[in-house]
Amino acid sequence: MSNDATLVQLQDLLQDLQSQLAFQDDTIAALNDALAAQQRDILLLRRQVELLKQRQDEQAGALDDLPGTDAASERPPHY
Repeated sequence: MSNDATLVQLQDLLQDLQSQLAFQDDTIAALNDALAAQQRDILLLRRQVELLKQRQDEQAGALDDLPGTDAASERPPHY
């Protein structure tokens, strides 16, 4: 095999590696963006769950304060 053929093969190999590296860089950037978006969504959902829990606790407390109501001992209507 001549030096010219080996040089061409090495150049082809280098181009393939550069192409793969560029593809991997794009993929990593896309995955990073997706992960950041998911983290924002998780934080938002966590906050919404906290607010719902707070609202539920407040409503349960308000129900307990009503005269003549004992939510723990009440039976559902189907009993």
